Amino acid sequence: MSVRPRQAVPRPQPVWDDAEVLVHEPVGERYRRLVVASRTIARTALAGQFLMITVPPHAGETILLPRPMAIHRRRPATADRPGTVEMIYGVVGRGTRALAAVPVGGTLQITGPLGRGFEFDSGSRSALLIGRGVGICGVMGAAEDARTTGIRTTMVLSGRSAEQLLGRADCAELGVDIVEATDDDGSSDLLTLQNSLRAHFDGATAERTAPDVIMVCGAGVLARLAAELGAYWGVPVQASLEAHMACGLGYCHGCAAPVRTDPSVEGPLVCADGPVFDARIPIV
Repeated sequence: MSVRPRQAVPRPQPVWDDAEVLVHEPVGERYRRLVVASRTIARTALAGQFLMITVPPHAGETILLPRPMAIHRRRPATADRPGTVEMIYGVVGRGTRALAAVPVGGTLQITGPLGRGFEFDSGSRSALLIGRGVGICGVMGAAEDARTTGIRTTMVLSGRSAEQLLGRADCAELGVDIVEATDDDGSSDLLTLQNSLRAHFDGATAERTAPDVIMVCGAGVLARLAAELGAYWGVPVQASLEAHMACGLGYCHGCAAPVRTDPSVEGPLVCADGPVFDARIPIV
C-alpha cells in the first residue's frame, strides 16, 4: 500500500477541557460507549480527528500517559442539549480498565480536536467507507459530513461476528447503506469482500453510483483492500492509521508512521500529519 500525508487544511485549534461524563455504558461484550459534554469540541471537530483523554487514578494506580481516542460522533449544542462528543473503545489494558471505572457525572480532562481528518472534494457524489471494530469510529464522522452535503454513502461494517459489529444504529440514523463483513461467515475474507463490493457498485444506477472516494479505518489489511479498490475504480483513498501515542501533539515523535521516501528520514507523525493519509507513498 502507499500513503502520503494529506494536504494541509485549516484545522480547529485544540482546547483543554474538563468534560463531564454524560453516558458511559457497555456496547456488546467487548466495548464501551463514552459520551462527554464539550461545547467547543462538539462544534469544531472534523471527521476523523481524535482526542487525548487523561485517565484518572484507579485502584491505587496512576495512569501516566493520556489515551488517544477517535471521535465517533459530534453533536453540537442546541437550545435543548449541551454539545457532546461520543467515543467507543475496547477495554484492553490498565488505561482503558481505569477509564471504564469513571462514572456518569464524573469529569475527564480531554484535549482536542487533534490531527488531520477526512476530506470530501467539492464534487463528491458517492463515498465508500470501511471500518473494522472500533475503526468504525474513525469513519463515522465522514458519514455525518456526507449526510450534511448530500453524498450517497455505503459503509462496510467489519468484525468477528454479526453480534460484534458496531455502528448499525448510527448508519440507520444517517441513512447510510450497510455492507456487513464478518469473520465467522467468511464475508470479511479480502477477496470475497473485494468481489462483493465490486458487484455492489459495478453496473451502477442513479441510486448506487461507483464511489468518488474511499475512506478506511481499521486493520491494515482493510487499508490494502481500500487501496486496491481505489486503483480499480480510479478514485482517491484516504486511510486513517492507528498508532501508540504519548502526547498526541507531535512533541514526542513516538508515533512516526512506517512510511519512507528516504530511509534516513523519519516518517510522518500519525498524530500531527495524520491520522488520515492519502494512499500514495510506499509503506515499508
